[in-house]
Amino acid sequence: MKKTFHVSGRTELAGNHTDHQNGRILASTVQMELTARVEPNDSGLIRVKSQGFGPREVNLAQLGVRPREFGSPEALIRGVAASFRELGLTVGGFDAELRSTLPVGVGLSSSAAFSVMIGRILSELYNGGQVAPLVIARAGQQAENRFFGKPCGLMSQLVCALEHTVYVDFKTMEIRRVDADFAAMGLTLCLTDTGGSHAGLDSSYARIPADMVYIANLFDKGVLGDVDPAAFRAKGWDPSNRPVRRAMHFFDENERVPLMRDALERRDGESYLRLMNESGRSSEKLLNNIVTSATGDEKLAQGLERSAALLEGKGAWRVHGGGFAGCVQALMPTDYFEAYKAEMEKSFGPGSCREIRLS
Repeated sequence: MKKTFHVSGRTELAGNHTDHQNGRILASTVQMELTARVEPNDSGLIRVKSQGFGPREVNLAQLGVRPREFGSPEALIRGVAASFRELGLTVGGFDAELRSTLPVGVGLSSSAAFSVMIGRILSELYNGGQVAPLVIARAGQQAENRFFGKPCGLMSQLVCALEHTVYVDFKTMEIRRVDADFAAMGLTLCLTDTGGSHAGLDSSYARIPADMVYIANLFDKGVLGDVDPAAFRAKGWDPSNRPVRRAMHFFDENERVPLMRDALERRDGESYLRLMNESGRSSEKLLNNIVTSATGDEKLAQGLERSAALLEGKGAWRVHGGGFAGCVQALMPTDYFEAYKAEMEKSFGPGSCREIRLS
């Protein structure tokens, strides 16, 4: 008998590139998801069919890293199964048919949702449904880091596994559900896919945590989350130095996250919009994850500039997620959304701007 599983995508609200440094994040699942119809098999194979894509198959007797699979669904399946086995959990074969309402290219973390889906299926079918969300999330992160070739933090997988709006402090592992309702604040959240390609950007993404770790090492620490912010700010840094600017972003953003959490919970739209714009400017000016010399792609920068022209004095805008290509996240009074959407789609094409509802 087939079972049905659901995993939602996620949107980052605050904490841009803080998770991999044991920082703080604010993020939420959204009302778009992966759905899987699943039945176990005794073949020792995980077979996944996905709407619009060919079948994927992984042999559970072969769970080593395969560099030729980097960037593929097979890598995520193999990586999650390998992590489960390393933890002494049971793995077994299954056949799954996947459907998705997660739009491609909109930055809702479909790869994290997919890896969490694999972990959730293995938990339910072979481990009595007792594998904790944090364990499933860490298995997904390991799959992305080691098997998929993406040096990501834990944010996306953990939020997909928890299925709510959450505040997380990765240093203390405080995980707190947040009561978030933009509609009650008279605001609409949206993402605009600017159409830039993520191809060839792995080194640009990897350079951000590497730069931050470089600064942390100067304080004999492994990550910036373990560095005293006052000790960092007491140094006479050269602000033209890229690792220094990225560390400045980390400390500012890390302090901003709980302020944005609190503004959400007290329904303070004015403060949230101001802080969201501060986050966006910090990512653009200090983190420098908008344009990369590797591709010269300026579509994301153009999307931010267009949003600034449309929303100045009305709303907020920022890069969504990893950056360098992809999406602009914007928040505005609900009665202005249709006008904003129409103007953004003139620049980036029909359907490029989507309202995002938190789940």
